[in-house]
Amino acid sequence: MADEGTMSGGDYVDAKPSTIKEGSRKRFADEVDADPEVLDMKYNMNFQHVGTCIIFNNKNFHERTGMSKRNGTDQDAGNLKKTFQSFGFQIKMYTDQTCDEMLETLNSVAKNDHSQVAAFICIFLSHGDEGLLYGIDGCLEIKEFTSIFRGDRCRSLVGKPKLFFIQACRGNEFDMGVEADAVETDSIDEMSASLQKIPVEADFLYAYSTAPGYYSWRNTSNGSWFIQSLCHVLNKYGKKLELMQLLTRVNHKVALEFESNTNAELFRAKKQIPCIISMLTKEFYFT
Repeated sequence: MADEGTMSGGDYVDAKPSTIKEGSRKRFADEVDADPEVLDMKYNMNFQHVGTCIIFNNKNFHERTGMSKRNGTDQDAGNLKKTFQSFGFQIKMYTDQTCDEMLETLNSVAKNDHSQVAAFICIFLSHGDEGLLYGIDGCLEIKEFTSIFRGDRCRSLVGKPKLFFIQACRGNEFDMGVEADAVETDSIDEMSASLQKIPVEADFLYAYSTAPGYYSWRNTSNGSWFIQSLCHVLNKYGKKLELMQLLTRVNHKVALEFESNTNAELFRAKKQIPCIISMLTKEFYFT
């Protein structure tokens, strides 16, 4: 085999095949098989129950909040219920909840024993602002709702995926759009369990309907752009693709297939892009 220094162009291997003996090949293969990076990186879904899916559907708000009625949200809630039921999740629907009621519900759920469930999902359909989420009587920071399930506060969900889908505005900016040319460890023995630490913020995923600072759009008849797209993608590909692949397709659908169409010129021809924040440590499949 010619020396690489005497050749130009082409692709090269980092070891000359002729110099690797058969025994060496086997030892090398054994080392690769033991490498943690090539071990199974999927969340374990083999539990007695898939999990609970909490849906908060806030439509009618107290007058003092200044928030309008969210027409179309019932369509979102119904589609979400059907979609996640098809994956085996137990659905719990809560309508027109105050901040305290939402906190009470989530604290109660977090105290349950989740040792025999694979995952937890919570969906908020409401008004919002940057970092804030509305109950029907006012708003709180989103982290006050989600931090209830941190590893140090909900032990039975440690190492398991905790997915939050948030349909709400995150500010009052418009996305004008731009023209384009083309458009958990599965099993840990007792000794290693006592030595292993997992970050308390690990295994969370936040799928926001829009980017920070922007409005989130909702059709009064068909529901929000984000939830329409999420349910469509999950129903079509949810049993085939990994979660990040699914959410990337949701982003694509919202970004390219939707544009605001209203009588008010200020609100016309606006765009939206969802935002994914992931602290997941493994790949998540609904099956």
